[in-house]
Amino acid sequence: MKLSAKVAYNTLVQIASKFIATAMGLVVVGILTRYLGQTGFGKYTTIMAFLSLFGIIADLGLTLITAQMISQPGTDKQRTLNNLFSLRFFSALILLGLAPLIVLLFPYEADVKLGVLIGSFSFLFISLNQILVGFFQNRLRMDKVSIAEVVGRGILLLGVALVAYYNWGLLGAMVATVVANLINFLFHFFFASKFIKIRFRFDFSYWKKILKKTWPLATTIVLNLIYLKGDILVLSLVDSQKEVGIYGAGYKVIDVVVMIPFIFAGIILPIMTSAWAEKEKNKFKEIVQKGFNLMIILSLPLLIGTQFVSQEIMEIVAGKNFKDSGEILQILVLAALFIFLGVIFSHLIIAIDKQKKVIGAYIFTGITSLIGYFIFIPKYSYLGAAWMTVYSEALIFILIFYYAWKYTRFLPRFYCFLKALIASLAMGAALFYLPADYYSSVPGLGLTLIGSAVFYFILLYFLGGISRTDLKYLSGK
Repeated sequence: MKLSAKVAYNTLVQIASKFIATAMGLVVVGILTRYLGQTGFGKYTTIMAFLSLFGIIADLGLTLITAQMISQPGTDKQRTLNNLFSLRFFSALILLGLAPLIVLLFPYEADVKLGVLIGSFSFLFISLNQILVGFFQNRLRMDKVSIAEVVGRGILLLGVALVAYYNWGLLGAMVATVVANLINFLFHFFFASKFIKIRFRFDFSYWKKILKKTWPLATTIVLNLIYLKGDILVLSLVDSQKEVGIYGAGYKVIDVVVMIPFIFAGIILPIMTSAWAEKEKNKFKEIVQKGFNLMIILSLPLLIGTQFVSQEIMEIVAGKNFKDSGEILQILVLAALFIFLGVIFSHLIIAIDKQKKVIGAYIFTGITSLIGYFIFIPKYSYLGAAWMTVYSEALIFILIFYYAWKYTRFLPRFYCFLKALIASLAMGAALFYLPADYYSSVPGLGLTLIGSAVFYFILLYFLGGISRTDLKYLSGK
C-alpha cells in the first residue's frame, strides 16, 4: 500500500472510531452531569485535573518520543520499545503514587481525596497505553488503537450507566473509569503482542540515553501542564465545586474535540521524522502544509458554528442545569482553534529534534498564565479561567510557529485559510437566520450540525479549498 494510502486509511479509521468514541464520551458526560449535578461533577472534574497533573509529569516526554525513536533508521524496535515501556511503567507507578499523598495537603472534601486514590490506577493504565500508541503510530496501524478505544469507551459508558442506575456515587464513577482504562490497556497490549514481544527490560544505560533525549520534552510538558490544568486547580481552590462543574462541562466538550488534531499529528509524526532525517525537504514541507490545511479546514467552521449553537449543545449534552456552560464553550472553542493550528508545529519541532530550543517558550507561557489565573479567576471565576486558557493557547501557538519557521524556514501558504474562512462565514450566516427552536432538540441539533457541515464542505470544494488533487492524495491514488 502506498504511503499516502496508509496515511489516508489510518486517518479515516481514526476519524470513524473517534466519531463513535466521541459520541459515547458525550453520553458519558451527559450521564455524569445529570447524575452528579453541578457540585458532584465539579468534584469529578477536580479529581481528573489533579491526577492529570501527575500523569503529565509521569509522561517524561516518552509518549511523543516513542514514535520518533522507533522511526529512526536502523533502530532496534524490540529493545527500544521494551525499555520505553519499562521506564514508563515504573516512573508512572512512582509519580502517580504520590498523588493520593499530596492531595491530603489540599483543602478538598474526603470523597475528592479518596477519588484521587482510586483514579490514580486509571491514569497508570493510560500512561502505559500511550507508549503502545506510539508503536502503532510507527507501524501505521492505528486501526488497532481505534478498536481498543471504542471498546474501552463502551465499557466506560456501561459502567457509568450502572453507577447512575444503582446510585453508587462519585467513587463508583471513579471505579468505572479504572475498569474501562484497564480493559483499554489489555486490548492495546494484546494487539501489540502480535507484532512484537513486550517485556520488562532494564538496560539502564539505554534508559539514560532515553532520558537524555526526553528531558527537554519532559520539561516543556511539565511547564505545559501549568497552563493546561492550572485553570481548573486554581478555580477549585478559590471557588466552589459548583463553578468547577459548570466550567468542567464546557471544558470536557472541548477536551473531546481537540483529540482530533492530535490523532492526525500522531499519524504523520513518524513520516515527518523520516522525511527530515533523510533530508527530503520538499516532502517534509508538503506533509506539514497539508496537515496545516486540514487543521484550518476543521477548526474554522468549528469556531464559527459553535457561537450559534453552544447553549443548545451544552443543554443537550449536560442537561438544563449546565446551560451556563454554553458561554464557556463559546470562549474555549477559540482556544481549540489555536490548539488545532499549533499541534502541527509542535509535532514538527519533535520531528526535527529541537525540543530543547523551545523550553523558553513554555516557561514564559506557563509563568504568565499562572499569574493570570491567580489575578483573573478570583475576580471573574470561570470566565477568567476560560479567557486565560485562550491567552495561553494563542501565545504558545505564536511562539512555536516562530521556532518552527526559524529551524525549517517553512512558512505555510494561507490560501486555504481564506477559502475556509469564507465558507465558514457563509455557514455561520445560514445558522444566524435559522430559527433557534429548530435546533433546540436532539434530532434538530443533529440535523443542523450535519447540514451545516455538508453545506460548508460543498462550498469549500467549489471555492477550491479542497481540490481534486487533495482528494486523490487522501485516497492514496
